[in-house]
Amino acid sequence: MLSPERDIAGAFLLVYAGLFPVINPLGAAPMFLSLTSDVPGSRDRLALSIAVSSFLLLLGSMLCGSLVLQFFGITIPAVRVAGGALVACMGWHLLNGRDGSKAESSLEVDPSDAAGDRFYPLTLPLTVGPGAISVALTIGAHRTSGPFTLHAVLVLGSALIGLVIWLV
Repeated sequence: MLSPERDIAGAFLLVYAGLFPVINPLGAAPMFLSLTSDVPGSRDRLALSIAVSSFLLLLGSMLCGSLVLQFFGITIPAVRVAGGALVACMGWHLLNGRDGSKAESSLEVDPSDAAGDRFYPLTLPLTVGPGAISVALTIGAHRTSGPFTLHAVLVLGSALIGLVIWLV
């Protein structure tokens, strides 16, 4: 039987290591810079807003996602398969080097409404996409430790991901 400290550390590493490669803030940073090149004012404020929105979206997916899945009758294995297929499809498109000019032009950020564009397209499809939401749902559905401990670990892991998004 594992000690509580080891169980908490394992849960935290599961949250962080499970979400970091899917979100890939280092890979999304050049896209953020190119999409916000004409935005007047500070990119730092926009980045902080995106990080907070990403944190809330991930935390909401982990805490409430399993309830939504139960309501619609969707099982966790179905979410795993769909999320894996989505990540594989995105990777396949990256490997094939498809022309991204159409996709990038549809994600243009309007410089006059940068604050309104912080959620879509900058937070939801760019930073926290369907693959990350699928991973967050799966992590939240497999809660093994006590309620307070687990919620604290989920908040801490999501907050660290949000901090990395803001810093990058």
